[in-house]
Amino acid sequence: MRKELTDEWNRVGILEKKDYAILTNDIMRAWSGKSVKEYKAFKDLQKENLRDNMTNLELVLNMLTEATTKEFSEKESPQSFSHSKTIAKKGGRVAGNTRKDIEKQLGESIVSPRNATKIHCNKRKRLK
Repeated sequence: MRKELTDEWNRVGILEKKDYAILTNDIMRAWSGKSVKEYKAFKDLQKENLRDNMTNLELVLNMLTEATTKEFSEKESPQSFSHSKTIAKKGGRVAGNTRKDIEKQLGESIVSPRNATKIHCNKRKRLK
């Protein structure tokens, strides 16, 4: 998903690394309520990859955000960075609304401080 989204951003003229970071923060904040930096701190990550430390639901919502944002961008074909930011936030809101609906029905937050170490430890405990 991520590669397809970055390819789409390239297609519409987003080429700078800093612009990718800004758009990534916009989609992350829109679905999770946290910037990438805040999310990494929440999970107590230093240099580790955030994606590698997401739970399955976090990862699925992140992928939904990326896929939705790509589809919106293809349809709207933005002509400016500002328009791409608007689209990124819109794509993130779709997954954010989905997250809120799941959380309401689960009765707990999907955005979790669990990281890969904690996730794997919990799986091992359940297998015993």
